[in-house]
Amino acid sequence: MNSDLNKSETTNKPTPDEEPHLLRAIGLPLLVLYGLGITIGAGIYVLIGSVASMAGEYAPASFLFAALVMAFSAASFAEFSGRIPQSAGEAVYVDAAFGRNWLTIATGLFIVFSATIAGAAISIGCAGYIATLIPLPLPLIAAVIVILMGLLAARGIKESVIFAGVLTVIEIFGLIIIIGSGYLHEPEIFSNIPAVIPPFGDGVALAGVFSASLIAFFAFIGFDDVVNLVEETHNPKRTMPWAILISLVAVTIIYFLVMLVAVRAVPVDELAASKAPIGLLFERLTGISPLGITLIAIVATLNGVVIEIIMASRVIYGLGKKGYLPGRLSRVNPKTQTPLNATILISLIMLAAAVVVPLDFLVSTTSQIILGVFTLVNISLVVVKLRGDPVPEGIFTVPVIMPIIGAISCTFLLIGPLFINSVSAQ
Repeated sequence: MNSDLNKSETTNKPTPDEEPHLLRAIGLPLLVLYGLGITIGAGIYVLIGSVASMAGEYAPASFLFAALVMAFSAASFAEFSGRIPQSAGEAVYVDAAFGRNWLTIATGLFIVFSATIAGAAISIGCAGYIATLIPLPLPLIAAVIVILMGLLAARGIKESVIFAGVLTVIEIFGLIIIIGSGYLHEPEIFSNIPAVIPPFGDGVALAGVFSASLIAFFAFIGFDDVVNLVEETHNPKRTMPWAILISLVAVTIIYFLVMLVAVRAVPVDELAASKAPIGLLFERLTGISPLGITLIAIVATLNGVVIEIIMASRVIYGLGKKGYLPGRLSRVNPKTQTPLNATILISLIMLAAAVVVPLDFLVSTTSQIILGVFTLVNISLVVVKLRGDPVPEGIFTVPVIMPIIGAISCTFLLIGPLFINSVSAQ
């Protein structure tokens, strides 16, 4: 009798395979749109005024330099996504190299912190555009944005990423309109590209470009978020590297051309002072009401917010799954198949940051944190390669010199502007 009862109890216990898990629902097109959406939504619609105010007519070069720094780190992330296809990417990469719990936890929490304050920064940028249509306090608008996007992120990964993909197409269309309008306004604009590259001997110009690159770097944050969807991606070993490469190349071209048009069409001081710089640029180029492009800018920044929530919640989920954070944060809701507790936590932290912290501080702090983490990830890949860890069959790999350059370039972008500014001030 007792043995039958024990057998029944054992049979009714859920097995690990019966536990709710993340849904693999994302292919290459959606993953690329996700990467483009978070990158573009986090950057060009919000930051062109800030970059222009620091680098002036050479602002497009700041985006090129930031993209170059990103390229080496992107290669490291692409290889690691095949070596270790797990959520909480940066944290598990560092753990694989060093095996130090405190360093793994710190890396994961740094990524979570940077994502939440980045989302807060984007929500403030979005609120600036909305406020041109609905005259309400920016903190109130930002709070509503975070709450609504948090609810969407909790609804389901497929729904969230499809939503983000649709918004990405719309926001890219808006930027293509800007680029096309710039060409019609000044047909020789593209032949003047060399004029926006600073002379190598001009210390003041270089100082402005490198300082602005730290802000421009924020606009490229996105490919690192892509790797945190590895457990929800079809055939991630093949899909991840291509998604990272396509996203980085596409946003570099778009950013450079939009910034080129901006500094040629609108005085720098006007760009810097505007709460809706893309709307100002559109109006100046076309003479048409900026309502349409303002709506597109709202779409773009909403996209950035929801994707930051998705990414940060997956890092929390991954850390909880590994036992570095409370297990309840790794629980997947059986209905939505999303980490609901982690999503709620991230949304609440982002809400607080959006209401309390200034935009410039959010942007610069995010960039500094991400550069530090990227440096650590590049070093981790160097350690793993030199140690001779086994390489899974069929994954994307890079020569060891790539992560070495990645670590050096991230460090330079982090501290270089301070050094150059001190030299140019002498």
